[in-house]
Amino acid sequence: MFRYSAMAVMAGASLVLAACGQAGGDAGTGQAPAAKPAAKSPEPTDAERQARLAALPAPYNTGDLENGRRQFGLCRSCHTIAEGAPNLTGPNLYGVFGRKAGGLEGYNYSEALKTADFVWDAEHLDAWLDNPRTYLPGTKMTFAGLHDAQKRVDLIAYLKVESGYEPPAS
Repeated sequence: MFRYSAMAVMAGASLVLAACGQAGGDAGTGQAPAAKPAAKSPEPTDAERQARLAALPAPYNTGDLENGRRQFGLCRSCHTIAEGAPNLTGPNLYGVFGRKAGGLEGYNYSEALKTADFVWDAEHLDAWLDNPRTYLPGTKMTFAGLHDAQKRVDLIAYLKVESGYEPPAS
């Protein structure tokens, strides 16, 4: 009698399912295979991260990226920040700076965010992170807030460095 572990069965099923989509299109209809997702930007080096940090306006240019990464741990269960990463309970934050609040296509925002009339920048995000529910009543975000100002600076600096932010040309 053979005994299969759940992992072995799942791995085999995943392999079979993955192979189904690799035949080069649908032979029955002659359709071309689906387009592959765009290539993601390469992971920045530590030197590139430090250069991005130094280019930020004060006080974010003095942020502690490691502490910001730790603070993002509070956000990670609901948000992703990598280019092309999925939305979770909250929207993907890649490219958030400069985006209209409630404006990420494909995410179902609360009515409060859908009708908010601002673009995400460091100042709005700082106030939001301090206490989202009082900053924008009616939001569905349940985060209680990050009340320590330096932790917010570090988190915002981290998000700017890691989420595709490009400073305005001087």
